[in-house]
Amino acid sequence: MPTSSRAFSALPQPLRARSIVPPYLLARIAQADSFGMARAAEAARRSLLADPPLRLEREHAADRSPATPPSALAVPVTAAVVDRTVFDAGNTETLPGREVRREADAPVDDVAVNEAFDGLGATHALLLEAFGRDSVDGTGLPLLATVHYGRDYDNAFWDGERMVFGDGDGEVFGRFTASLSVIGHELAHGVTQFTAGLIYEGQSGALNESFSDVLGALVEQHQLGQRADAASWLIGEGLFTDAVEGRALRSMIAPGTAYDDDVLGRDPQPADMAGYVDTRDDNGGVHLNSGIPNRAFALAATELGGFAWERAGQVWYDTVVGLAAPLDPRSTFEQFAEATMGAARARFGEESAELSAIDRAWRTVGVRSDDTPG
Repeated sequence: MPTSSRAFSALPQPLRARSIVPPYLLARIAQADSFGMARAAEAARRSLLADPPLRLEREHAADRSPATPPSALAVPVTAAVVDRTVFDAGNTETLPGREVRREADAPVDDVAVNEAFDGLGATHALLLEAFGRDSVDGTGLPLLATVHYGRDYDNAFWDGERMVFGDGDGEVFGRFTASLSVIGHELAHGVTQFTAGLIYEGQSGALNESFSDVLGALVEQHQLGQRADAASWLIGEGLFTDAVEGRALRSMIAPGTAYDDDVLGRDPQPADMAGYVDTRDDNGGVHLNSGIPNRAFALAATELGGFAWERAGQVWYDTVVGLAAPLDPRSTFEQFAEATMGAARARFGEESAELSAIDRAWRTVGVRSDDTPG
């Protein structure tokens, strides 16, 4: 497997994390004292230390999760009702916190609460209206979120049951509810948890992360009524403060270009297999190498045009939920690419524009080659 020439360092991390901010980025921020960002540095160190037990809880929750029953894969739009509840942790690390807004409640005087509530609704709307899926489990699972988690907590995560959002440190990161793509991303881990169960390490882990980025981007585009060619394809846009030279955590259409900052360094995501990062950090580079399938999706979606959830998004969804064929939880990039090709054939046909665009996208990023059949 090719490796990247880009060097980076990170603190040792436990496996199977599902947070939006990768450990290598927090490790950079943890050294920000020398840039006059002591608060951000301390917050990053606390965030790194706070993550391991939460990650273990989430992995155990995922292990207990049932697969989505076939009958739950598509439901009439009129048959599903969103059920949201938002809690406030009060800047502690105790979950779930105090209940502050339920489904029937009016907006409250807390922007983070309302952003979380609205983001849960926007994600539910995409899943239901685009894919006929009733919530993350396919059977109407209530959507739960906790805001104001921890003190200056620099992350957001899915813990197997709920979304959890930090407020950020105020120097590098603002509040994590500010980005709809982040909310969609983390809830998408729930979809994967209840379907393909992609193992969170190596290439299957990068695919897990990538599918969350795909759904995160689609939630944002669906909410805006935005076509693929007009989309930013940014994940985490709006998280950084004005002090940061960067637009977002990741760019799906141009991996490696999301930020270039004195404190954060340069976005290390590779855009193709020539830059693949072979590492034991970050659960085998799950947040790094996800840039490769991310770009494949964005390329296919923009070539096809229109609303990305209708064609490329439908194929990726069909692949992960196993509508055409079950997906191996330890899928490699090449296996996943083949699975998307199979899903495209099953839904759109052998001679379809969808199949051709997806094939070209995987070849562009180096996952499929001239020697690859089909």
